[in-house]
Amino acid sequence: MYGLPSTLPVTLERTGGGEPVRVSIPFPGRTVAAQVWRAQVGRVPLYLLDTNLDGNLAEDREITGRLYGGDQELRIRQEIVLGIGGCRMLEALGLDPAVCHMNEGHAALLALERARRLMERYALTFDEAAEAVRAGVVFTTHTPVPAGHDRFPPALVERYLGEYAAGMELSRSDLLALGQTRPSPDEPFGMAVLALRMAAHRNAVSRLHGEVTRRMWQGFWPGVPVDEVPIGHVTNGVHFRSWISHEMDRLYDRHLGTRWREEPADRVVWEGAARLPAEELWRTHEQRRERLVAFARRRLRAQALRQGASYERLAAADEALDPRALTLGFARRFAVYKRATLLFRDPDRLARLLADPERPVQLLFAGKSHPRDDAGKELVQQVTRFVADPRFRGKLVFLEDYDLAAARSLVQGVDVWLNTPRPPQEASGTSGMKAMANGVLNLSVLDGWWAEAWEDTREIGGPGGWAIGDGTPLLETEERDRRDAEALYALLEREVVPTFYQRDETGLPRAWIERMKISLERLGGIFNTHRMVQEYTERFYVPSAVHVMSLLDDEGAQARNAAAWIARVRVAWPEVRVESVSPAPSPSLGAGDLLHVRARVALGSLSPDEVEVQLTLDDQPREVEV
Repeated sequence: MYGLPSTLPVTLERTGGGEPVRVSIPFPGRTVAAQVWRAQVGRVPLYLLDTNLDGNLAEDREITGRLYGGDQELRIRQEIVLGIGGCRMLEALGLDPAVCHMNEGHAALLALERARRLMERYALTFDEAAEAVRAGVVFTTHTPVPAGHDRFPPALVERYLGEYAAGMELSRSDLLALGQTRPSPDEPFGMAVLALRMAAHRNAVSRLHGEVTRRMWQGFWPGVPVDEVPIGHVTNGVHFRSWISHEMDRLYDRHLGTRWREEPADRVVWEGAARLPAEELWRTHEQRRERLVAFARRRLRAQALRQGASYERLAAADEALDPRALTLGFARRFAVYKRATLLFRDPDRLARLLADPERPVQLLFAGKSHPRDDAGKELVQQVTRFVADPRFRGKLVFLEDYDLAAARSLVQGVDVWLNTPRPPQEASGTSGMKAMANGVLNLSVLDGWWAEAWEDTREIGGPGGWAIGDGTPLLETEERDRRDAEALYALLEREVVPTFYQRDETGLPRAWIERMKISLERLGGIFNTHRMVQEYTERFYVPSAVHVMSLLDDEGAQARNAAAWIARVRVAWPEVRVESVSPAPSPSLGAGDLLHVRARVALGSLSPDEVEVQLTLDDQPREVEV
């Protein structure tokens, strides 16, 4: 932490004697001290490490100063503090979790620290301790973009971790091999690779992301078919109570009952969405849109004042947007693959859409780029140039300093949530879930969670929103962008805008309201954190805890046995081979046909009860050389 913690909602953790809790973290030729702050997030304590302490070198005091920025050396220091320091912090606080869950590879070094602690506690070798560590580590990867995975030069890793690893009797090559996809003096050390190697359970964050991730890491398990790569998926969810507006909260209480608060994963609860009174639902939604417009005007005025704007510009900020117009929202990190400017490929066509006096449309954009992403910064600049275009004045706004307050206002108040990533690079996309929980309709490319929602509800008419394109992968980026932009314009012109402005005699957009209800009914019980945490608990946490305890029972006896068996199999495996298979599968074999196969397998020093023979039939036609 950097700055003035006394002004933040955090508490310094102290020992029983009143002293601040501190941990020592190994660095080259020195130790770095960190103290612990606690932020109480509802019922959950969030512990934060702070190296801004007297006694640390100036460069070490900066480690926890900011999340982004700096070079690779600062990054590896941060990950040492997070992984090794975080593990030591838990011990200092008297916490000894059986299972650790890593989100991305940033905390991967905790696996090494857990191994070191088990080696000391149970007199294990590193390989023996590693078996117990793996059993209790869950690794979730969040991005299919290679640039999102930290990789460090071997020399830098050896400099910062060589002495630490030597204390566990790990050689330089052994240490580097833990983070390399293939052993090589020049191969970078990947934190995601270390996490994959030291975790028993690995998952992506949506079904499609799981497919992409298995292809991405197939080389890590050479010879394994892509659909058998041991990476599953647990689709993300959002915490409804953190994102649903007060008005919608009260509406749900009245018509769904209060069970939706504590049991949102019960799909029966959301069946009640079909019975929400149309007039009440629409009035509630319109209140949120009006509040969003008021919020946006305040933000625009504050932006103009910071920039020393003229009176005319301040007046324009006060009158921007129409509280009754169809409002589209786009708010997220400005990365190239998210295609923030897809809607601007044909500015004239967009201008005609926004300027229709009978059916006005308006756009709210918000977001930030990564400090080191120059291409993302250029996207922000492009959007701001369109904001200044007279054709879009008052109908297109960009909110600076994107934060949680802006995010909540947007997902609660827009009519349509726009999501335009270039498939299949969106891992999940939880912002659309937050909007859905507020009755907002999604207009999204079939990527991340939306591809899953669309596929699972397609046979009963879809999830209530709209899909941009058909999700067919195209190799050529420009053609993909052209097709998706055309599909987006067509949907807006032919379906989204007409549906919003088609009103009955009472002024209600009945077809639109019906889509809102369908979206809530079909998606509300699935894309929430209660379902997500339950899935993690049942599939990963409980089995992992049981496995860890069994390995460490009797002073780690089973961990020793497991490591010894694995070592023996590795030595014996080169002797294992399939000597013959009879009969050979017929090329004309069809679905439902019975195939009896006999295989003769040489096992070397392994016994038959230690191996399993599997038959794999490849349905891909191949040319075979004889």
